[in-house]
Amino acid sequence: MSHNTFGHLFRVTTWGESHGPMIGCVVDGTPPGLPLAESDIQPWLDKRKPGQSRFTTQRREPDLIRILSGVHEGLTTGTPIALQIANEDQRSKDYDAIRDVFRPGHADYTYLAKYGHRDPRGSGRASARETAMRVAAGAIARVVLESRVRIRGALIQVGPHGIDRAKWDWAEVARNPFFCPDASAATLWETYLDAVRKRGSSAGAAIEVVAEGVPAGWGAPIYGKLDADLAAAMMSINAVKAVEIGAGLAAAAQEGEDASDEMRMGDGAPTFLSNHAGGILGGISTGQDVVVRFAVKPTSSILVPRRSIDRQGREQEVTVKGRHDPCVGIRAVPVGEAMMACVLADHFLRHRAQCAGVGDPLRPRRA
Repeated sequence: MSHNTFGHLFRVTTWGESHGPMIGCVVDGTPPGLPLAESDIQPWLDKRKPGQSRFTTQRREPDLIRILSGVHEGLTTGTPIALQIANEDQRSKDYDAIRDVFRPGHADYTYLAKYGHRDPRGSGRASARETAMRVAAGAIARVVLESRVRIRGALIQVGPHGIDRAKWDWAEVARNPFFCPDASAATLWETYLDAVRKRGSSAGAAIEVVAEGVPAGWGAPIYGKLDADLAAAMMSINAVKAVEIGAGLAAAAQEGEDASDEMRMGDGAPTFLSNHAGGILGGISTGQDVVVRFAVKPTSSILVPRRSIDRQGREQEVTVKGRHDPCVGIRAVPVGEAMMACVLADHFLRHRAQCAGVGDPLRPRRA
């Protein structure tokens, strides 16, 4: 199985299955001499770990991180950083009755079509359990970025219910189980998801991730575009079906004078009057906030009977038991933050390697 690695200079390879003994990753390309300890990674994993509210899976995983290599005396050495998390609460027997049945909405059929074999225990590599290692890698990416960039994510829609952007409060994100910036929306989502969960169903969601402090110049034209890498990173997250940068699909309804981000000088520096581009033009950052949104489909594992077939082609009715998120989008918030961090760390290192000596673009160059 190939394609378990992403990134160029900041490069992440994840490994392990949902119901195997452990999961892990290798992060390569971290510069030497950066302070790094398990305590720098654990808080981000604690945001993603399951079982923290009735609105997420009740699988109990402490997700305690171990650093196995690449750090000595509290500093990165510049060599590959290996990370590991033990799986402690697998219930593989939950899948015995449906091991030969293709669960609708899952990757059961496609994995078997590609490889001729699949791990039926909790979806194996197709499980969102893999994203814990992305969050761990994202914590290291934040160390690489240091304080120059601030990355925050929020849930902005659950099912048909979106937030009121006029009530956006970043401080509210930490006060509710949804990472929601609108307190009234969070209250509504509680009632809505309780009803969805009682029906044995699930709900989709939308997440917004914002990176502040990204300087102008990160990214590359044509095949190394920052927005292209961000879109690919977000789309690689389990259950993601759409990604937007800036205005996104709303740009289709705009006209030219509405969509263009006009510029003026302010305090001796360029100032944009809007940010429809989401902080990226021509694949290169503008210095504005980088804004990415993505949509997550409803959790495919539900108690409502669904029609399918088994490996022998016989028609079946499937009810998926076990412990599953009624809205997988909730725990996708820290995963989206991590993928933003990994992509930005990669582009920071790529920019530094090629253009470290480039100065202010508004200053005249010597002939």
